[in-house]
Parts: sequence; C-alpha cells; structure tokens
Amino acid sequence: MLTAVALFLAVLAPAAQAAPPAANHPILGIWKLTLPDASCSETYRFRGDGTTLVTSAAEVSESRFEIPAKPSARGFYKLVDRYVKGNGKQDCSGAVMKPDASVTHFVRFHPSGTLFVMCAAESFDACIGPFRRVAGQGI
Repeated sequence: MLTAVALFLAVLAPAAQAAPPAANHPILGIWKLTLPDASCSETYRFRGDGTTLVTSAAEVSESRFEIPAKPSARGFYKLVDRYVKGNGKQDCSGAVMKPDASVTHFVRFHPSGTLFVMCAAESFDACIGPFRRVAGQGI
C-alpha cells in the first residue's frame, strides 16, 4: 500500500509545478545588474526549464521561477522565485539565501527588450535595475 501511495505522489508531483515559460518569453536569457557604485554585479540566467542560476558576489544559487505569459494590465509580470540551493556565501548585499525562501517581484521590460526593472509592487516606487540583457551568450 505504501508503495502505491508513493507511486501516486510521484506521478502527481510534476503536475504540481508550474509549466515552464514559452521559448519566446522575454525573461529568458542572461541578465546583469551592476550596483550604482560598480562595486558588485549580479548575473541572472533565466532558463527555459523554469530554473534560474544567479551569481552575486561570492554567492552562486539556483531557484525555480514562475512568470505568466503576458503582463498585467499595468504592464508588469508577476515573478515568483523559490530558492532551491546555493553555496551559502554572501551576495552583493551581504545576505545569505535561506533554503526554500520564496520571493515575489514585479518585472517591467523596456520596449527594446534589452532592459528590465524588478519592483516590489506593480509601480516604480520601489525597484532595482536596470537589468541589462547580456547578448551573445547561451543560457
């Protein structure tokens, strides 16, 4: 009986995860954020399988993300990112990611598709960026 329950849960587990973004989603690719004083930078690799690889100072981490296919009426994409694993080292802000941490941001792309800002809400009141697309590198 226990084996049947485990098999049932294993079959359902993939369905519980959100579908990866479409291959033409604007978030996919490599993005770089450099602090205003140029003392540190972060590189985000948003991959087509719904995972992200981030390097920030000494930190290297991986997460799973969910993002809708289309922005909201206000032009923002709701990005939910759940930390999966990392090396336990400090990022550009001096923080260390905690296991299973989840964060929601609102992303707004520049019409060129080469820049975006990441905001706390669907407004430009509290944002970081711009993140700049890194051209010519695979994801």
